[in-house]
Amino acid sequence: MNDKPQNDGPAFALPLFVLTIFVSAALLFSVQPMFAKMVLPRLGGSPGVWSVAMVVFQTLLLAGYAYAHALNRWLPGMPGIALHLVVTLAAAATLPFSLGSASAPPADGEMLYVIGVFVTAVGPSFFALSANGPLLQAWFVHSRHKSAHDPYFLYAASNVGSFLALFAYPFVLEPMLTLGQQRQYWTIGYYVLLALLAVCGFLIARNWRHADAAPKAAAGEGGPISLRTALGWIALAAVPSGLLVAVSQQIATDVASAPLLWVIPLALYLVTFVVVFQKRPIIPHIWMVWLQPVAVAAVVVTTALDIVDNIAILLVVHLVAFFVATMMCHGELVKRRPPAHQLTAFYLAMSFGGMLGGMFCGLIAPNIFNWIAEYPLLIVLSLLCRPGIPFREAVKKPLFAFAAVGAIGAIGVCALLFGKIGLSSWYNVQLWILGFLIVAALVLCFERTRIAVLFAACFLVLQYFPSDGRGRETVRSFFGVHKISDSPDGRFRILSHGTTIHGVQAIKDSKGNPITTRPIAISYYFNGGPLAQSVRAARENAGGAMKFGIVGLGSGAMMCHSQEGDDFRFFEIDADVVRIARNTRWFTFLSQCGPKQPIVMGDARLTLEKEPDGTYDALMIDAFSSDAIPVHLMTKEAVELYKKKLKPNGLLIMHISNRHMELASEVAGVAAANGMVTALGDLDEDDIGADSDEYLFDSTVAIVANTPGALASIMKNKGWETIEPTKGQRVWTDDYSNILGSIIRQWRKDKENGDDDDE
Repeated sequence: MNDKPQNDGPAFALPLFVLTIFVSAALLFSVQPMFAKMVLPRLGGSPGVWSVAMVVFQTLLLAGYAYAHALNRWLPGMPGIALHLVVTLAAAATLPFSLGSASAPPADGEMLYVIGVFVTAVGPSFFALSANGPLLQAWFVHSRHKSAHDPYFLYAASNVGSFLALFAYPFVLEPMLTLGQQRQYWTIGYYVLLALLAVCGFLIARNWRHADAAPKAAAGEGGPISLRTALGWIALAAVPSGLLVAVSQQIATDVASAPLLWVIPLALYLVTFVVVFQKRPIIPHIWMVWLQPVAVAAVVVTTALDIVDNIAILLVVHLVAFFVATMMCHGELVKRRPPAHQLTAFYLAMSFGGMLGGMFCGLIAPNIFNWIAEYPLLIVLSLLCRPGIPFREAVKKPLFAFAAVGAIGAIGVCALLFGKIGLSSWYNVQLWILGFLIVAALVLCFERTRIAVLFAACFLVLQYFPSDGRGRETVRSFFGVHKISDSPDGRFRILSHGTTIHGVQAIKDSKGNPITTRPIAISYYFNGGPLAQSVRAARENAGGAMKFGIVGLGSGAMMCHSQEGDDFRFFEIDADVVRIARNTRWFTFLSQCGPKQPIVMGDARLTLEKEPDGTYDALMIDAFSSDAIPVHLMTKEAVELYKKKLKPNGLLIMHISNRHMELASEVAGVAAANGMVTALGDLDEDDIGADSDEYLFDSTVAIVANTPGALASIMKNKGWETIEPTKGQRVWTDDYSNILGSIIRQWRKDKENGDDDDE
């Protein structure tokens, strides 16, 4: 007996279902970066917003898949079709989605705030959309099309739609449309999808023959799903899902918390589904199995060499390792997929695994680890997901030669990097240890347990035996990981976030004696630098004592630029930063220079609103987290707020140093939009006496004022110039920003200057 449905369905059934599932997936995945961007201003631009958002979306996806499984199993045919159309129509009542009257997040309650806002605003429509993937595939089984017996290929079509939507967002939608326009077009697309679903439902209702057209199991394939099988599906879905959140957090922290950087890992994640669910994958699965150790070795080497200034290298290494590991896991998952009649159960298990992985990285890990331990942990777990290859079989395979060549190449690289290095420092010893572990791992890449153990050892060496041989303390919050460490010579105490230093204090003099006097601001805030010059210019404009607002506390070094009669007020969103700055075991800027000065907690846009208008002689915006910029503090509306709080001759000082983005033109644009003028200080290191050995860093600073006269005091300093907005420039607003444009401008600037060196 032939169990396949007869090929007597309408010819348009396949293109109709492909189009419907494509549109549904595009809507599902375009709403994620769109709504997360809407929420960012409430949470200080934190990359944690995206991590928690991913968990919410994965949980809603699981709910949608469970609902689809229930409909397919207990309410087949016309009743289930009608109910899903009603649910989808009911969700349309919540559109267009918005933040509504959601209040500001409570201190230390950011995660629950994000979850609540996402569930109430996007939850209904996202739930309805998430069910479409498995439901449409289950419906297609009853279309009587010749391919209906194996509808898994439609999942590839679904992920093509998701992938295109994600890439269209940062490259097309975000640069061209405001958030309001994006929401409007998305709502129209939702109603188009509703119409397509109705047509699909009508077609299937006519052809439904539950008794004889329902998919039947082939001989030997009809048994119940075993617990071991289900747990295997869950594990193979959980590891790449968690790795997606972890690598997104890693990238967003060190570059920018913006849709452009969010969607790249997610798009690659979806591409893996497109490839592995094809009937004939264009990338053989065995390639990924053998490439994975090489990709992980590249992550270890990049981390060991502390490559932080080259965005291309960082992105390529981490994303390639993520892509290969995800391809390997999803390839193993597809190899274990069940027959069509168990399709919704398979997707339900996949979704449950995805939710577990995302929940671990987005909600649990930040509360149990004081560093981003989940990233290397999941890399190691992905190595354990590789299929076991017995040595006797491995040596017979042509790809064993590739592994051997990889090991020889690793030895060559290690010899090139480490060969001329002796054992004169702990850093050199660390490199030799890592080189040995990497080579051993690549030689044993056919044996998953041993290679996982070896690479776990590599990550432990990197974390617990730092290259400078000195210990460090870490504090992790919703806003990232803060590291407190001492310089190799023990003279300086350093606060860093991601790969960026946020504060330095000299704790010993050049002779090694402890410093007990009032600390002197160094790093970006030293006396000869642009920020210190800005403070002096503001004081000159004020004619004496001044009221100075500073957005971003760091180690509190700016406090030591205060003089008698000054009122310095800090605005800080991260409670852990305040605890670090007030802890005299680490830093004494606040305790010795201004122990009674207030620190206002909360996002600066919200807390500054409560300050009286026209009271500040200067406002300094210095709130970058690593190299991630809080875009909402640089928009036209933000500068309008700052302008109201400043005195007529007050100065708005914006610290815009950034490895990856050119921000001066953005500042000039939003300033001009508010009728203000801009001066830029991007000074030569020799002119200001910068000295990295003494932790005196150069910086890029823009000063915005109401009139050119208010800039006269700063223009007395060498290297300052007034700048105009670019002709035809589209300025950043709360409804529009274009991170990609800033990255491209910086890349062109570096290329023109021939700047290939680290900062």
